[in-house]
Amino acid sequence: MSNFFKIFGDPNEKIIKKILPVVEKINNLEKQYQGLSSDQLKQESILLKQKTGEVKDLEDLLPEAFALVREAAKRTINQRHFDVQFVGGVVLHRGMIAEMKTGEGKTLAATLPAYLNALEGKGVHIVTVNDYLAKRDMVWMGQIYNALGLSAGCIVNESGFVYDSLYKSDEFDKERDLTGSFKVVENYLRPAQRKEAYLADITYGTNNEFGFDYLRDNMV
Repeated sequence: MSNFFKIFGDPNEKIIKKILPVVEKINNLEKQYQGLSSDQLKQESILLKQKTGEVKDLEDLLPEAFALVREAAKRTINQRHFDVQFVGGVVLHRGMIAEMKTGEGKTLAATLPAYLNALEGKGVHIVTVNDYLAKRDMVWMGQIYNALGLSAGCIVNESGFVYDSLYKSDEFDKERDLTGSFKVVENYLRPAQRKEAYLADITYGTNNEFGFDYLRDNMV
């Protein structure tokens, strides 16, 4: 394979090289969004949502969408998307598979294409491997979506939850937001009917729950 790559080049590197100009466009917007208030940031998100009906392809809105998500993440969970996460986000949005190493921030990277595709109002599903991750990631990343005016929910075994910024909001777990620890914080995690969780702009869950709910729904 090494000889093959010497002759034809690594296809992954070629893809990443083509994505880097998009990453540069995203980075160029950072200073502009830094100067906005929280209300203005949410207003930018509303305007971007309105633009989805004016463009032929969501890719046209990708730089603005990804830049907004990074700014919201910095303000809410004190984490900033890096270039490698932008590359992963673009790859996922384009329907390809992104393999990221441990510690490269897969959870944070997933917020980028999730937000962009949720702007169309059709709903986005983020599939995790277990109920624990579905709850942890929804309540953790839900702060980002909430700051941009989108709703988030999660589906777990026999129950559902939605992100609610007012639910037990007197307990803010700064340590979890800074370290990304494995603790599931019940703050903002309001119990809800599964239908309400599915109606959220972005819904976290496991392939098991999504799959069987689809079957149940079609059998009723």
